[in-house]
Amino acid sequence: MDKRQLPVGFMDSGIGGISVLKSTIELLPNEDFIYYGDSLHAPYGTKSVDEIKQLTFNVVDYLLSKGIKALVVACNTATSAAINDLRNLYPDMPIVGIEPAIKPAVVTNQGGRIIVMATPMTIKQDKFHHLLAQYNDQAEIVPLGCEHLMEFVEEGILSGSQLEAYFDEHLQPYITDNTETIVLGCTHYPFLYPYLKKYLNNDDIHIIDGSYGTAMELKRRLEASNLLNNNHPGNIIIENSLPSSNIIDLSWKLLNMPTYEKC
Repeated sequence: MDKRQLPVGFMDSGIGGISVLKSTIELLPNEDFIYYGDSLHAPYGTKSVDEIKQLTFNVVDYLLSKGIKALVVACNTATSAAINDLRNLYPDMPIVGIEPAIKPAVVTNQGGRIIVMATPMTIKQDKFHHLLAQYNDQAEIVPLGCEHLMEFVEEGILSGSQLEAYFDEHLQPYITDNTETIVLGCTHYPFLYPYLKKYLNNDDIHIIDGSYGTAMELKRRLEASNLLNNNHPGNIIIENSLPSSNIIDLSWKLLNMPTYEKC
């Protein structure tokens, strides 16, 4: 079989990586994708590094058994903990991770505060601190560990009083008159964008994430390996470790949500 016709595998600790898949489908509509969300073991962001690695390897092994040509680790926490090991194990496969969009936030920064919302584990990882060190002298960057925020998305809670209470307690204390950008550093968080925008009620605060950059990097790697599929109507498969049709239904609902224009 022509390797170009094989699917691209996506993995995440749950359904948040659907946000990255959504951007990738828009950029590469002729590719086949198989998405696997590990919602049974979510959240990854509160687990140890060894646990995260083992869970990530388990999902990747499953995707490899499906015959994928490339892998997207659509989870900031799994990327931080396991991406280097995965690339060492599978040096011939294009493997793309995701990281908080600090670089684009700094590039466009006009002197204001940048808040990086991410899981506690992402913020603890060396990979994040190395990324932060590259830009810390160029802007005020404030990491904000958002424990349990991704669970709202896993449960399909994308707005409402519970989310408002969470933002009141965990986010509002970090918002200042000088806040310029909020980086959504977990792939679950983009699905909270519409409500977060409403909550902030401030058009001067930009909200960005790394989905498009990850999609572009996948395209570059597929092109470099001559693996792009340009003459094929793309097909999408969504699977989940949680034995529930509800989680699959929610995944498709998120994938088909209207595209919103981010600042």
